[in-house]
Amino acid sequence: MPVVTTAVAAAAGAPMVLAAGAGGWTSYTVREGDTVSGIAAAHRTDVRTLIRANNLLGGGHRIRAGATLRVPVAGTANPAPARPQAARTGRYRVVAGDTIGGIALRLRVSPGTLLALNHLDARGRIYAGQHLVVPARQARAVVKTARSTSSGLRLVRYTVRPGDTIGGIALRLGSTQAAVLKANGLSASSVIVPGRALQVPVRPRFSHNTFAGRTYAPSIVRAAEANRSALARRAVPGPEVTRRIITRVATRYGVDPALALAVGFQESSWNHRQVSPANAVGVMQVVPSSGRWASELVGRRLDLLDVEDNITAGVVILRSLLRTADGREQAIAGYYQGLGSVRSRGMFADTKTYVRRIQELTARLG
Repeated sequence: MPVVTTAVAAAAGAPMVLAAGAGGWTSYTVREGDTVSGIAAAHRTDVRTLIRANNLLGGGHRIRAGATLRVPVAGTANPAPARPQAARTGRYRVVAGDTIGGIALRLRVSPGTLLALNHLDARGRIYAGQHLVVPARQARAVVKTARSTSSGLRLVRYTVRPGDTIGGIALRLGSTQAAVLKANGLSASSVIVPGRALQVPVRPRFSHNTFAGRTYAPSIVRAAEANRSALARRAVPGPEVTRRIITRVATRYGVDPALALAVGFQESSWNHRQVSPANAVGVMQVVPSSGRWASELVGRRLDLLDVEDNITAGVVILRSLLRTADGREQAIAGYYQGLGSVRSRGMFADTKTYVRRIQELTARLG
């Protein structure tokens, strides 16, 4: 099980917001990225109550994804008013294509924390231009804000972490090394240090019903929303566990693990909760029709909402393309555009960019 670490400095001396068991107890399954403080906020209780109720070791600093915690249910009792705590928060401006799950992953907080801070219901519906309240520390650590540019790109502010390179940052955020260098007045020989803020030009991939420049029917968008909602309720592995699953499945089916990892990273950043308006689902961004084809290839029904089945679908599709395409480059293009379309119409401009990014990522991950 992956270990989720969390700071619970507030536990010592924190006020009791809700007496233990005032309205009964229920259970909560810990998700990747959850923190004790986030779970407490989402259930209208405090950190100390959760630590005591669950006998958490080390002051609650470590909880495991998949673990079940006892959490209090708000009752009708009127507990003594709690002394308000001054929470340090920042603001995040929602851009086209953002989801609560995606923002939470980027800021390394739990979706429940963002829902609680912004008084959102479980569906977590947000819209471009909306400002969300986010924990200040996480907001400073990763992406804080974005603004539109006249070229249709948006500039994302990114704070450099240890081990980062300009090329790696560009690949992670869907930009190019040249664009990042230009936006920040840097040269190819420039050195970046942890803590430096960079402006990264990126192009939004989709809005609520548009993906990669194509608009989809309401029925497809509704199906995508249903899948997104279903995945939001499921416990899914974090990026490192997902990486190991991709490597294992690719090896099992005789596909280059580095290529499978590259496709998974480019498609979803190894985030199984990612669902596009085209209803491309999960880590490998497989649409239902392709999922049915993949099911035929493996001889059993694959559930695209299951992380291992989703990865299996993407891997066997890659294997089939590699066997039938005229070379590896065309196979990669076929995963994105469709092999029939590539053969009859050639690669679209965005397909060529996709192929180049996959090749770069494969080289880095090999």
